[in-house]
Amino acid sequence: MSNKPKTFLCISNYFKGGAFLTSLKKAGNKVFLVTSEKLRDSAWPHEYIDEIFYMPGQDLDWDLDRLLIGVAGVMKANKIDAIVALDDYDVEKATFLRESLRIPGMGQTTGRYFRDKLAMRMKAKDEGVLVPPFSPLFNDEEINHFADTVPAPWVLKPRSEASAHGIIKVHDKDSLWANIHELGDNRVRYLVEQFMPGDVYHADSLNLDDKVIFCVVSRYLATPMEISQGGGIFRSANIPYGSADDKAIQKANKQVMKAFGMKSGAAHTEFIKGREDGKIYFLETSSRVGGAHLAEMVDAASDVNLWSEWALIEDAKAKGLAYQLPSVKKGYAGIVLTLSKFQDPDLSGFNDTEVCFRVPLDYHAGLIVKSDSKERVLQLLDEYAERLSRDFSTVAEQEKVKKFH
Repeated sequence: MSNKPKTFLCISNYFKGGAFLTSLKKAGNKVFLVTSEKLRDSAWPHEYIDEIFYMPGQDLDWDLDRLLIGVAGVMKANKIDAIVALDDYDVEKATFLRESLRIPGMGQTTGRYFRDKLAMRMKAKDEGVLVPPFSPLFNDEEINHFADTVPAPWVLKPRSEASAHGIIKVHDKDSLWANIHELGDNRVRYLVEQFMPGDVYHADSLNLDDKVIFCVVSRYLATPMEISQGGGIFRSANIPYGSADDKAIQKANKQVMKAFGMKSGAAHTEFIKGREDGKIYFLETSSRVGGAHLAEMVDAASDVNLWSEWALIEDAKAKGLAYQLPSVKKGYAGIVLTLSKFQDPDLSGFNDTEVCFRVPLDYHAGLIVKSDSKERVLQLLDEYAERLSRDFSTVAEQEKVKKFH
């Protein structure tokens, strides 16, 4: 065990993770970042990054062989101790590099459980975790059996897209097959699943040495899928500590993390509580901090910054040191967020003392509120959603997925 500086290579093809990079550097490490050329002018915390390397294009445009040769070039003068993917779409890149360069950490097989929705479901089912009925789209007979035995509606889901991007809802067998035929050869990149009505929850956790050491459970008041399908105002808030739903989802989250082989790091995992049977079903997970500023919401409720603490976990693991979770507050927070018709919306009229964060994205209007009262948080989210819908909100048509991860 040593506090000797380590060298971290972080990958992010989106502008995010500034607190992670900052914490790694403050812990005395050398920090490299690989990102997209398109993000060269983004406000990265340059004073906490030793060097930034840029890849042409963004995400799917990256040439993995070029990435490998580039990183191997960096390694000629720098022993890289760890590779960290900061975004969902970077997981494959990081696992590919770790496997190719024999660097410790999550490999490609385990990485699929945190990226491939079909691999997730098959592994969860094998390990006894409840999942909604589903089927791959490889075999026509299996698809027909699914359609004939599982009540509609169903959703066609891209296996490796993030959030609700690319999901197609269908209500009968003819529509199901029409959409599958339209997918053509890309059907292999989808699965079909029963659409299950119910409340959707997310568990945002930190993990260390095969154990969940921190987890806040929240409920989507308007889910990403609902918004992507029909527009609306995104909202989420953490639920009462120690409630029946909190205990059930905490338990299910531990079960998923163990089943999928999560060792150490951050995770964002979604569950649904079936409206008909009240059971908790696993939907999907990811080995990263949740998007849509959910990390700031969790921070407001708990005083735990998921980005910073994830970095300190990575630092401790690389150095063989003990990690200590900071004191956890049990407060309440919620987020309300929408696409805005204004590039820089004026949200100064939202001036309640509970407002603790304003989303700093162009063409977005969003706020986070916090309070010791769950009821006050929900009241403000409802009020703000109505005002944002009336004065700021706009809807962007969901694009079809043309290039797949």
